[in-house]
Amino acid sequence: MSLDFLLEIGTEEIPHWMIPGALAQLEKLDLLGAQPRVEATPRRLVVQAAGVPEQTQGTERVLLGPAALGFSAGPPMDPATEGWMRKNKLDITEVFIQDTEKGGRRWGATRRIPGRAATEILAESLPASILGLQWPKTMYWTGGKSGPRFIRPIRWIVALLGDQIIPFEIAGVKSGNVTRGHRKLGAASIPVSTKNYESELRKNFVILSSHERRHKIETEAAALGAKIDSDLLETLTFITEFPTAIRGDFDPAYLELPAEVLTTVMRHHQKYFSVYGINGALAPNFIAIMNTSADPEGLIKHGNERVLKARFNDARFFWNVDQQKKLVDRGDDLAHVTFQAKLGSYLEKTRRITDLVKELGGNEHAQRAAELCKCDLTTEMVKEFTDLQGVIGGLYAKAQGEPEAVSRAIYQHYQPLSMEDSIPETPEGQIVSLADKLDTLRGCFSVGLIPSGSKDPFALRRAAQGVVKILAEARLDYYFDQLFAGELRDFMLERVQYYFREVRGYKYDEVNAVLKVGISTVNDVENRLRQLAAVRPTPNFEPLAASFKRVNNILKQAEFSDPDPTVNVRMLEDGPEKELYEAYQERQADSLERVAGLRPYVDRYFDKVMVNVADPDVRKNRLRMLSHMLRTFSTIADFSEIVTSGEQKS
Repeated sequence: MSLDFLLEIGTEEIPHWMIPGALAQLEKLDLLGAQPRVEATPRRLVVQAAGVPEQTQGTERVLLGPAALGFSAGPPMDPATEGWMRKNKLDITEVFIQDTEKGGRRWGATRRIPGRAATEILAESLPASILGLQWPKTMYWTGGKSGPRFIRPIRWIVALLGDQIIPFEIAGVKSGNVTRGHRKLGAASIPVSTKNYESELRKNFVILSSHERRHKIETEAAALGAKIDSDLLETLTFITEFPTAIRGDFDPAYLELPAEVLTTVMRHHQKYFSVYGINGALAPNFIAIMNTSADPEGLIKHGNERVLKARFNDARFFWNVDQQKKLVDRGDDLAHVTFQAKLGSYLEKTRRITDLVKELGGNEHAQRAAELCKCDLTTEMVKEFTDLQGVIGGLYAKAQGEPEAVSRAIYQHYQPLSMEDSIPETPEGQIVSLADKLDTLRGCFSVGLIPSGSKDPFALRRAAQGVVKILAEARLDYYFDQLFAGELRDFMLERVQYYFREVRGYKYDEVNAVLKVGISTVNDVENRLRQLAAVRPTPNFEPLAASFKRVNNILKQAEFSDPDPTVNVRMLEDGPEKELYEAYQERQADSLERVAGLRPYVDRYFDKVMVNVADPDVRKNRLRMLSHMLRTFSTIADFSEIVTSGEQKS
């Protein structure tokens, strides 16, 4: 008989950003073969499952003992065996000699392991599974340092298998069948079963489904005019149990501040959605998400408006104070802002970025942007709103009369912040962003700060992926080996592989084939990948790739190595050999699509021509032709890396 399972770990509010990681771990919970379904709100982690067996089946296993040396059947036995029998409470009639897989012989006995009730097994395993969840931080809340650790104090536990409570205890909290509703709107004690659990929570203003909460927030906020921010939507989903959207207002006079400042205050500090008018301009409104059902008297709305007004006043004050000192006059202040202990201050970094921009061929606007790009780190606005670094520098540069190309380059030079983010729009922004990230990578690798496993405190993987994304999408022709060397080159090559495989969607063997023959520029890699991907679906490609593999094997088996690439045309036989040579000569500088047209010539060649003939001169000439062909077409890709029909990835 199979039963439904329910586990609810009730806690104080869990930080929203830690919840998805905990759910991923709970999805691996051992429920005797049943598949866990997980959900969460800020105050509860929930695991449900159907089909948990009521009892495990009994099994038999062979208990192996010491070596049965010198015996071909049963007793007499040696002291070691007798000790093993006493330890395992075995009768002499139960013991036999067991042949092992390695050819040895050992004493053995069949041990019957009876089935057990699932409630017993789960009562033993669940406490360790719960306390074994890995969190970025944990806390003690009872028993001092010898007590259990969890992300937040555990206040109640629901653990049910069918109608039975799975009995266990954690830090004095006993499992049961009583949950709690919404902190303010719901009951503090709610008996539940596996069947009515979710409906009872809903009656008490808890929407268990994160998908439903997310949809409710998105629908209600959009109906009130919000511009939906996906990251903020995810945050709000996991800080509410019964979300409800309300619309608030602020004084239009604050719209004199840049929209970037206002939206940052609303999004990052107050967790509000912004509202935009029909003309696309920021409107003097915001959408807040309450963790309650209604605000009939408008008290929550007015409270949010009052808090936002104070934050906007702070922002206006910082803006006005910062304007008293131009960016260009803040450069020396960067000497007091540490970039990294071994790599010096941001003033030193700025000088390195500026030199790199010059090396990379940046124009005067790019060089000016490089000189000013980090100066906003000394402003009051960025000290308060760190997410605005770069953006504030660009806004201040524009307000202080710097050329548009300079202000836009400063504004965008942190981009891209992820593989989903766009690269800077302007050539100046692209080159400053490239120089900034390149300096960080070179500097950190030079002092041994290299990412290892999940540890990457300076976000070097993100910086490297940003570099690759800029090089590829801006189609910049900087030579790879001039930008990167040593361990950094290997690290960047992995990022190139990741970008073209995971972001651009090229097949793994196509990326391997193109990179196997080398990399001059990222732009060149993409050009060759496009050729390869375009010709791959054509009927000639796979047979030709297989033929190139055959050519490669022939040359390896012959151990052919000849520095003279010249083919003696006069020694070529009329028919398939000469036809292949002439067709190859016509196509060797062409696109891969035209090269694929060699397929019938190659087929006829291998069908009619023997390469390893007795005449050593003819054999050498034929090997030379094949070698020359292979080298020529291998400038595009190494076809031995292509997985053709019938092959499997090793």
